[in-house]
Amino acid sequence: MNVLTNNLLSQTECDAVLELRHAMHREPELSNNEWKTQKRIIEALEAFGVPGAKSFHKTGVYIDIEGTASGRGRSVVLRGDIDALPIHEERDDLPYKSQVPGVMHACGHDVHGSIALGIALAFHRMRQNYSGKVRVIFQPAEEAEPLGGRSVAEAKLLDGFDVAVGLHVHTDIPAGSFGARAGAVTKSSDQFEVKFIGIMAHGAKPSAGIDAISIAAGFINEVQKVVSREMPVDDGAIITIGTIQGGEATNIICPSVTLTGTIRTSSSERRSLLVRRVCEIAEGVASIHRGRAQFSSLSGEPPVINDSDMVDRFREVVIKLAGEDKFIQQPASSGSDDFGYYSDLLPSIYFWIGTQEPVNNSGVHTPTFGASDKIVIPATELAIQYCLDLLRE
Repeated sequence: MNVLTNNLLSQTECDAVLELRHAMHREPELSNNEWKTQKRIIEALEAFGVPGAKSFHKTGVYIDIEGTASGRGRSVVLRGDIDALPIHEERDDLPYKSQVPGVMHACGHDVHGSIALGIALAFHRMRQNYSGKVRVIFQPAEEAEPLGGRSVAEAKLLDGFDVAVGLHVHTDIPAGSFGARAGAVTKSSDQFEVKFIGIMAHGAKPSAGIDAISIAAGFINEVQKVVSREMPVDDGAIITIGTIQGGEATNIICPSVTLTGTIRTSSSERRSLLVRRVCEIAEGVASIHRGRAQFSSLSGEPPVINDSDMVDRFREVVIKLAGEDKFIQQPASSGSDDFGYYSDLLPSIYFWIGTQEPVNNSGVHTPTFGASDKIVIPATELAIQYCLDLLRE
């Protein structure tokens, strides 16, 4: 792996970045409970004389750094998420292994948060060399509701900014390489719940009741036709039934069944259509079986949409600093990320940082996921240079 270094971070700053990474990894905190992480970030900023850190969403932090050079600089928002996952870590080879049973940074947010710190420290130190403003957001609750990205949008933390930058580790990209692509790179994720209501009866007299289990089975079969027959093939829409609960006993016609699931699409325009069609099918199937359906939905993350010009600029920076073979145009993900709230409001880029190597080849959200310290500083310096270029456009 080539070690990218552009001397954009001092040795002291590098040490602080890795120190935060290790501390976050040792003491991971779940979504909406990132209190120690928030305190560590604020203390690290204060230790380097970076003033003005503010909180949001209870456990989040953001900091504004303004350049003092003459000229009309642009304004850039950079997001680093900081929450962990309810997974027990199985990496005994790490000296900074999670010390919290059942909780670990299985999605690389310790890397993201520490990179965000390095960016804040570097731009504070270099503020005489640029004009414009950088807002670094240490965002909580990317993994679970209530989502931190939604709070960023609702608190208007993106108002007045020109562009937004997000980043994420990627286990299919070799360590030392970086990826990005224009257009939709994640899908939206909306949650739904439907309760099918029938009438209880003895199992020996099914005609006296209305079987909610039969209604649920019909819905499960029919709802997938929305994807296969009503959505464009290149959309990659996904409807997932995640839970199903119902039934009283083996010899009773079930009076009610509740299902929950998610609806995903790469199109902002088709989100509402998909939710509406799932509701219509639930009500239609219930009606056919003489039952009723109670449907509700919760709007989640929008799809992350990458601006093509920002991707082109990012590719140029990667080639310049790391080499032409280090830029990878990775396929879009079928997952979701609440950075979609950022890209819904500003021209944005969400780029990937490669982590794949022999000792780190497990996927995210697994007990053996890992990312080497060797990728952290190079990725931080690349992000610093990219943000500088965005300011100077």
